[in-house]
Amino acid sequence: METDPFNIIEEIPRKVLTLFYLVDTSGSMSGAKIAALNTAVRESLPIVEEISKNNSDALIKLAVLEFSTGCEWMYPEPKEVSNFEWRDLQAGGLTSLGAAYHELSQKLSHSHGFMNEASGSFAPVLILLSDGAPTDKDNVERGLQLLQKNKWFEYSTRIAIAIGDEARKDTLIEFTSTEESVLTVHNVEDLKSLIRLVTVTASRINTKTTSVGKDAVSKAEETTSTIITDIANDPTLKGIDVGNSTQNSGTDVWTGW
Repeated sequence: METDPFNIIEEIPRKVLTLFYLVDTSGSMSGAKIAALNTAVRESLPIVEEISKNNSDALIKLAVLEFSTGCEWMYPEPKEVSNFEWRDLQAGGLTSLGAAYHELSQKLSHSHGFMNEASGSFAPVLILLSDGAPTDKDNVERGLQLLQKNKWFEYSTRIAIAIGDEARKDTLIEFTSTEESVLTVHNVEDLKSLIRLVTVTASRINTKTTSVGKDAVSKAEETTSTIITDIANDPTLKGIDVGNSTQNSGTDVWTGW
């Protein structure tokens, strides 16, 4: 019996959106901070998977880079969110943010990095989480210079979560390029809520079908604007500071987890 060619439905390849988590796992992140982070990302994944599953144009992948004394990828390459298993991160060591910048710069590449999808790639989402100051400051400056020359970095959506009063907002603002894209949390519940909010919002907005370029920049701006609006409209998130705001400074509580 011959196969009717009109009954054959071929799946159209979807462009890939890669969510990059850059996670500070230095010693100061031990205890409640790293435990809350692990829980929050793990609980966000089913929602992100649903966004990817229901989007005929976009497939979401995740890449996780942890940095302490040096840096390391959770997996050697991005994995589809439907197949992604979060491996709990442990905290200890220094804060080698510069090493993370250098490694990220290498992977934001068509030729030898993570952006070589045959179906094409959306501009990536970069989520940086840190609770302190880098211990390799000179390397941070060199790494940031490399990133700023990278087109994928230029068009990426960049959000930084400052975990507590000791986080260096100036360093995080240099990464995001805008004050409004740096959000500060002061307790476990806000950290969990913000990670979920940023992850889900960035996934939903950045899987819209537009081209890389000005449209990608617009998606980055829309992501930040939506997150800030959601924070302002949700009374349970009033403890989160946006940009250089110090409204909740001095309220850090990282016990009881």
